[in-house]
Amino acid sequence: MNQKTSTIGRRSVLGGALALAAPWSRAQGTAAARPVRMLVGYAAGGGVDAVARMLSTRLPALLGQQVIVENRAGATGAIAADAVAKAAPDGTTLLVGETAMLLAPHLGTRLPFDPVASFTPAAGAFQVPLLLVANNEVPAATPKDFIALVRARPGHYSYATSGVGTVHHLGMEILKARTGAFILHIPYRGAAQIVPDVISGQVPFGVVSAAAGLAQAKAGRLRAVGLLSTAKLPGAEQVPALADALPGFDVAPRIFVLAPAGTPAPVVERLNDAIRTVLAGADLAQAAAQQGAVPAYLPPAALAAAMARESADWAAVIRQQKVTLE
Repeated sequence: MNQKTSTIGRRSVLGGALALAAPWSRAQGTAAARPVRMLVGYAAGGGVDAVARMLSTRLPALLGQQVIVENRAGATGAIAADAVAKAAPDGTTLLVGETAMLLAPHLGTRLPFDPVASFTPAAGAFQVPLLLVANNEVPAATPKDFIALVRARPGHYSYATSGVGTVHHLGMEILKARTGAFILHIPYRGAAQIVPDVISGQVPFGVVSAAAGLAQAKAGRLRAVGLLSTAKLPGAEQVPALADALPGFDVAPRIFVLAPAGTPAPVVERLNDAIRTVLAGADLAQAAAQQGAVPAYLPPAALAAAMARESADWAAVIRQQKVTLE
């Protein structure tokens, strides 16, 4: 090939690359001018919604775009997740998701998307510590007391959660498998009535979000037996972790931000940088603690690995403990 032909070839390749890049650059410029929608699969006022709004009020200063929280409640978050999975991968439609979406397929729920493959992780954001609470008349003040009590009287005690197949329920299934204890699960339709029923003695134990149980425990109306995770939650410094009696026991729902699959790496990097900066803010930890959440940043690759690993781990628990939604 002569010099002239080589030069023409290079110009042709360069011209082709520029032609391909130009529409993408224009699309990115257009996308950057539009608001970012953060979809939440639950009603306004709940825990996932609350932390999504913490992000939405702080991200505009970093992204230079308005950030709007959009609630699309229903199907345990699947409606919002499906909408994001089908959205344009340009960084303007995001999902604030949580661990429940990883559990659903293993519980027999048919989803129109793949909880892992249909999304590009942007950042891990929070963990939500769970709390085992007890009626004040139950003789269990520590994790060790609780385990000894339920092991000594199989089937005598029961505990309430917000439903079958929740992290609250599956965490206790892990505890049962590790200790050989048998404690009856009572699924409620939601979390609102669990704390009042534990206080009144309708049910001796409950697994609730730390935010739901700590205030009542501090008021002396029930007992905070132990946290299911080892996360350090401000305001719960005196509450032991179940890991004190079961080394390595660490169960907590994770909240993360996802983009549609195929979102370009530069867009993901920009979102991740902004979320990381927000999570590192001095005011964020205290605001999150009021909602019972702990900042738990993960970069995209680490979040992808964590989601895949946790999906497999939960599948094993569901299979081994024969958990079904029926």
